[in-house]
Order: sequence, then C-alpha cells, then structure tokens
Amino acid sequence: MRNATYGIALTLMIGWLLWIGKPVLLPVLAALISVYILLAAAQSMRQLPVVGRLPDWARRAVILIAFTLFVILLFILVLNNLGQVAAALPSYETNLENLITRNASLLGIEDEPTWANVRSVTLDQVDFRSWIAPALLSLRGFGTTLFLVVLYASFFIAERGAMAGKVVMAMGGEEAGSRAISLLSRVNDRIGQYLFVKTTLNVILGAICYVIMLLLGIEFALFWAVLIAFLNYIPYIGSLIGVIFPVLLSLAQFGTLSMAGAVLVALTTAQLVVGAYLEPRMMGRAFNLSPFVVLLALAFWSTLWGLAGALLAVPLTASLVIVLAEIQSARPIAVLLSANGKV
Repeated sequence: MRNATYGIALTLMIGWLLWIGKPVLLPVLAALISVYILLAAAQSMRQLPVVGRLPDWARRAVILIAFTLFVILLFILVLNNLGQVAAALPSYETNLENLITRNASLLGIEDEPTWANVRSVTLDQVDFRSWIAPALLSLRGFGTTLFLVVLYASFFIAERGAMAGKVVMAMGGEEAGSRAISLLSRVNDRIGQYLFVKTTLNVILGAICYVIMLLLGIEFALFWAVLIAFLNYIPYIGSLIGVIFPVLLSLAQFGTLSMAGAVLVALTTAQLVVGAYLEPRMMGRAFNLSPFVVLLALAFWSTLWGLAGALLAVPLTASLVIVLAEIQSARPIAVLLSANGKV
C-alpha cells in the first residue's frame, strides 16, 4: 500500500514538473530529437559520392547549417502564408456565399439559408479582433521555440565528441565505461534510425501532397504540404487533420463540392499509400508500439503540452521503448509496450 502511494505521488509530481517546465523542456526535447535525425542524416551522407569523403565533423556542420536554414525558411513560410490568407478571406467569403445559394436553390429552400443568415449566427458572433493579440503572442512564442531548438541542437552536436570520455569517467573505469558506451551506441543508432526513417516518410508524404495540391490549383500548397508532413508524426488523427485543412480551403477557394471531393480523395490516397505501404516496409521493428500505448501517449503529452506534445508523443515513446529494450532488466517493460513483443 505504501509503495503504491509513493508511486502515485511520484507520478503526479513528475506530471506537474513536466507541465510547469514546458517552456524549458519542450525546446530541449525537440532539439534532442532533431539531433538524432541530423546525426542519422550525416551518417547516411557517407554513401554520397562527394560529400561522403568529408570528415565526420564537416558532414555534421553541413547538416546543421541546412537544418538552420530550414527552420528560418519555415518561420518565413508561416509568416507569409498568414498574411496571404488574411488577404484572400474576402474572396473565400464570396465563394462560400455562392455555394450556399446554389445548394439552397437545388433543395428549394433558397429563401432560408442565405449567407447573411448563416453569418449572423456564426461568424458575426465571433470577435476576430480579440484573437489578434493572442495569435501574435503565439507566433512570437513559435519563433522563440524554433530559435532555442537550433541553439540547443548546435550545442548537443558540438559536445557529442566529448561524451565518450565523460561516460568512462562517470562509470569509474575503462571496462564499465566501454559497456556503457556500447549500450548508448546501440540505443542511439536505433533511435536515430527510427527518427530519420519517420522523417523521411513524412517528407515523402509532404512532397506527394504538394504535387497533388499544385496540380489541383490549391492555394498555399507548400504551406499545407509542410503542415501535413509535420502532422504525420501524430498517428491516426494527424493524417485526418492534415487532410481536413486543404479540403476546407478548396471548398472556400473554388466554392464547389466536386473540387473538395477530388482533393479529399487524392490526399487520402496519398496518406494510404505512405501509411499502409511504405511505412511498414521502411520502419521495420523500430515502430512497434501497441495502439493502446500510442493513444495513451497522445492523450498524456497533448494534455501536458498541446499540439507540440502530440507531435513529440510517439517519437518520445518509441525512443523510450528502444532504450528499455536495450537494457536487460527493463526489457520486459518494452515487450509489454510493443505491439507484437518483438523489440
């Protein structure tokens, strides 16, 4: 009974610390995940003809510079698209009004659901001006988090070389230090490989969706493609949310149900091809989490950290299972958390 009480108290304390420490822990964990992806990418660069001849530190520097440029471009993309969406809102309103009028005429109720009536009970009830200040604060917080992620990732990569010596000294001898380094190396390789493959799949999905939306004439196609790629880190609901936004935009942009249906079918097909065909073949045993564990991780981290927690939930949980699988005494826990026991 006492042990159960201590366990509950410890769990509540850890949860409270995670919630209260979000401003500090979120960029640190995001940077750590980014470092695993970057180091795996630097390792894979060895197979390239010219870049593969560079020393390890040079490849890591190239990857870090590319990552920094990507983060800067991502922030610029978000800023630009927010302004463009605000400018396009009047034309979207006209298209929606025409859509409602046409469908009302087909149903013989054109005198009832006019856009003025619909707007009076929906959009007119919302004070959009009150959202401006919170939106600007959120955008500033997003930029600060991106900056901290790049900064922390740079320091993580810079200090990686001295980590082996620190581990040997911490373990108190060469033999124990060598065993610890071997364990850390296996864990790092598996985590890095999982995160790199998952990121590669997300990039492939984003590229396919970008081409589809470009061919269909969807506005802000690059922004939606990047959003779909990020949301694909969230299993099950991430893919659904990623498809909904472009479908709603196509409905407002073109004002036709047929175009919205075409976008829905095309993007859903792309999601199914990547999720049901490519992902099982490329992920292997790295992503072997029980569906219940995935849902529990999503509920836990999204409750603590919102959308950012949902994005990090599965990478963090999968990394934890990989760590537990490499530690003999904790391996049974990893087996219980897995989908089929193969860890």
